Amino acid sequence: MENKRGLRENRSQDLAKRAYAGIRQMLFFGEISPGQRLRYRDLAHRLGMSPTPVIQALRWLEFQGLVRHEVNRGYSLEPPHYEEVCEVYELREALEVSLLPRTIRRRSRRELGRLRKALEEHLEVSGEGFMKRRLLKDMEFHLTLAELSGGEIACRILRYLFDLLYLKYTAEVLFASPMASVAEDHLRIFSAVETGDLAQAQEALSAHIRTVRDHVLGVIRRGMREREMVSL
Repeated sequence: MENKRGLRENRSQDLAKRAYAGIRQMLFFGEISPGQRLRYRDLAHRLGMSPTPVIQALRWLEFQGLVRHEVNRGYSLEPPHYEEVCEVYELREALEVSLLPRTIRRRSRRELGRLRKALEEHLEVSGEGFMKRRLLKDMEFHLTLAELSGGEIACRILRYLFDLLYLKYTAEVLFASPMASVAEDHLRIFSAVETGDLAQAQEALSAHIRTVRDHVLGVIRRGMREREMVSL
């Protein structure tokens, strides 16, 4: 009896994890629009499963701040939130820059090889039209840079910040800055880390994150003005 109960619980958890991964993929590829109501029965139909694991997955996403739940209205994906984006980029800058001293102290030929590979993969997709792939490679460069510091908790927090950006906001918003300038910034950051120039690495990384933030916020402001004009 205990074994059967345990098997049912494990299967329930597996289904909830599948539902969670499936909904995250829908968010990432823009299949769910900001402000759209998330009807769990529709999601269950699209995922080919019962509503129960979908409801559990939505609760996990709500806990992470990726969707919003309102009584008698259900779940929805929030529209672009100016203050939230400001805070995410401020936290990213503070966190990523703070890890650089440890990254430079710990750098080795092997670790620099990992960072060089992440850089090269990002440079390879810089000219592609598929923005989601470019976003992923951009994120992987920043995460690899952070991982070289050895700060596991800091890297978990950074992954969460990327989740907030990449799952709640469209690629058109997040890649408002020219790809050529992003690639050049990454090259400068890598060069400073490779040579052990901490001051230059911190300056380049901080300037890069602020530049991207300003472009993203500019796009959000324009979108807010356009929505205001439409509502008049």
